[in-house]
Amino acid sequence: MSKPLSDHDRKKQISVKGLAGVENVADLKKNYNRHLHFTLVKDRNVSTKRDYYFALAHTVRDHLVGRWIRTQQSYYEKDPKRVYYLSLEFYMGRTLQNTMVNLALENACDEAMYQLGLDMEELQEMEEDAGLGNGGLGRLAACFLDSMASLGLAAYGYGIRYEFGIFNQKISSGWQVEEADDWLRYGNPWEKARPEYMRPVHFYGRTEHHPDGVKWVDTQVVLALPYDTPVPGYRNNIVNTMRLWSAKAPCEFNLKDFNVGGYIQAVLDRNLAENISRVLYPNDNFFEGKELRLKQEYFVVAATLQDIIRRFKASKFGSRDIVRTDFSTLPDKVAIQLNDTHPALAIPELMRVLIDEEKLPWDKAWDICIKTCAYTNHTVLPEALERWPIDLFQTLLPRHLEIIYEINRRHLERVSSRYPGDMDRLCRMSLIEEGGQKRVNMAHLCIVGSHAVNGVARIHSDILKATVFKDFYEMDPHKFQNKTNGITPRRWLVMCNPGLAEVIAERIGEDFIRDLDQLKKLCDFVNDEAFIRDIAKVKQENKMKFAVHLEEHYKVKINPNSMFDIQVKRIHEYKRQLLNCLHIITFYNRIKKEPNKQWTPRTIMIGGKAAPGYHTAKMIIRLITAIGEVVNNDPVVGDRLKVIFLENYRVTLAEKAIPAADLSEQISTAGTEASGTGNMKFMLNGALTIGTMDGANVEMAEEAGEDNFFIFGMRVEDVDAMDAKGYNASEYYNHMPELKQAIDQIAGGFFSPKQPDLFKDIVNMLMHHDRFKVFADYQDYIKCQEKVSALYKKPKEWTKKVILNIAGSGKFSSDRTISQYAREIWGVEPTLEKLIVSNVCKMVGVGGHGCF
Repeated sequence: MSKPLSDHDRKKQISVKGLAGVENVADLKKNYNRHLHFTLVKDRNVSTKRDYYFALAHTVRDHLVGRWIRTQQSYYEKDPKRVYYLSLEFYMGRTLQNTMVNLALENACDEAMYQLGLDMEELQEMEEDAGLGNGGLGRLAACFLDSMASLGLAAYGYGIRYEFGIFNQKISSGWQVEEADDWLRYGNPWEKARPEYMRPVHFYGRTEHHPDGVKWVDTQVVLALPYDTPVPGYRNNIVNTMRLWSAKAPCEFNLKDFNVGGYIQAVLDRNLAENISRVLYPNDNFFEGKELRLKQEYFVVAATLQDIIRRFKASKFGSRDIVRTDFSTLPDKVAIQLNDTHPALAIPELMRVLIDEEKLPWDKAWDICIKTCAYTNHTVLPEALERWPIDLFQTLLPRHLEIIYEINRRHLERVSSRYPGDMDRLCRMSLIEEGGQKRVNMAHLCIVGSHAVNGVARIHSDILKATVFKDFYEMDPHKFQNKTNGITPRRWLVMCNPGLAEVIAERIGEDFIRDLDQLKKLCDFVNDEAFIRDIAKVKQENKMKFAVHLEEHYKVKINPNSMFDIQVKRIHEYKRQLLNCLHIITFYNRIKKEPNKQWTPRTIMIGGKAAPGYHTAKMIIRLITAIGEVVNNDPVVGDRLKVIFLENYRVTLAEKAIPAADLSEQISTAGTEASGTGNMKFMLNGALTIGTMDGANVEMAEEAGEDNFFIFGMRVEDVDAMDAKGYNASEYYNHMPELKQAIDQIAGGFFSPKQPDLFKDIVNMLMHHDRFKVFADYQDYIKCQEKVSALYKKPKEWTKKVILNIAGSGKFSSDRTISQYAREIWGVEPTLEKLIVSNVCKMVGVGGHGCF
């Protein structure tokens, strides 16, 4: 059980964790006991740890309800422009602690639980992660929701309530094994079903063209049932909504075709409709053209647009009369942001609603559509771009295909009037790709149907304009923008690293939590001995805590004085976990060669999931675990080098690992990582970065100062030059003895003595068809790692660079990113004003129908 706080600890904790007032604590205890009794129907004698968690979750949720209702009421009254963030993924993680942080309830809850004889940390560990995302794109959406609420925007996140999120990863005999993530098994205290807002979604059928317009008929209907989750802003009383749709079969499903005796089968077949929201596709940066996935994409878009239009039409005077019928004002009241091309069908669906249902003329509808929609691109990897086969479209969404053809006809007319006779350009810019199998290029659809297109880091946005979308940029340069990604400092500093947040708050106050640029003030303390000591002490405490966690889970003895060298992200060839492996092997070989040299000890941790169908990625995991088996059991090496594969990397593990990291590995081939956001989390939490000039690393080095960053490897220009000349892996292999030794060891079974050819596919790939040029950056990477080791031997100099990195990380707050989206794309103004909420309203929640 947690020990009671000393007076000193209490004083320290007050600033960031909120006050534990006596009345507050007494109230929480009373409501906690009420929930245990009335909500969970348990008493203290038979309650489990999970019951205690649920009682606490419901108690904390009570503090959201009044603010949530009041926020939605104020939007209903003020009728601001609303922002709709459409995403197939929201990687939320846990909700309890984040809610306590944003409501300033953390200390009071801590104290209340302590007085009830319960350990807050143990209760928090009972919560399941909401793993409704694969990686960066889904976690970005979650950070954006936090920032939109904290900046007072009338914003909504719309997505799918997957019954099964990203799989749980188990490592068995060194291999990844997937397990279903049954995260809803015990119920979800944070969501509220809203059956009154259920919406029909249509699939299949055919179109009929009449003089008075087009009808889409003989469709199959699936119902979309919304579940709302509150999204609290940081201490501003604003609570926004994330609305996730679940698929339900309609009552008459399969029964109207009353095939005699088929009743039981008809009821069982309801599953087919409800499969739409069953499971998240586990691919990161890879397109798999499956019918179920296209159904998911249309399902979320169709349900969401009905909701948007219902809200747009509703009068703000509390009557149910349809007051707004003039759709020309839609772009003044609605902004739709498409998180990658996954919700791209919002464009033809909005056109279908405006033309077929609201009877607008095409030109008017198209103008509204463009002004309303905006598109964020997340990758330049060709295998990630969505290209849906025409015949699948024709079957599933016949009306949308007609609309896309018409969008394309008018688009190509505009292209050819602008560039007469340029047939090549016409082909390149078409929404329909000809060739073996005709396909719809969803990125082209998004660009043509949006008023703004953005990349997610400066270098990425430049690459888009120069390469993938060059033709579109030349025609409509005004559409293209950059919005460098960011992370929420609430979850990624205050919540996961309270020790560091305190040390910072003691020096510069706590306004930085809302305005992360204030971290620049820490530059004044870079030579302050006490501050240097405090920063180093917090890092050491975080390392000790994580080491305990690791020893419990991996039965490996960790040297907490070793450098914690961490690479956590999805396993992908472009992210080059293999380059990390080559450094590990090289370092191992050097220790074996000179065992008596004073090596800088390292604990190297690599974590991340491989898509279940991605063979190479799964082999990379097997290689990492194999290297670990050899290195960790070699007595010559001892505790100077340990290799750990972090199993089941997810938001909750990131919150433990990142505050403990000394070195952050961001080593993708230049020009492949659009931005990265893990890189920012490490920087904010006091790790130094070894990285290529790729994604947001470029801007991070700029903010911290290149001297405080370990930059290595080819730049984008070098990669382009090498592509032109041809990359020859064997040249590097033959001219670098240490590289040759490492590859020969992998190939010869040194790390897999029982199966000497286990890694032949990896070696073959590296030697003959490595798109990401691992060997080309090997030498510079090893040299750079030597510099890292040398600096780590000088703790004070190391910590000064850490301070300058933290001080330079302010730009990478998602508050800055969202402020830029708001002003430059959505046309809304962020505010730091607090919403006025009466105490009665806070607890009870009052009045007003139709607010949600």
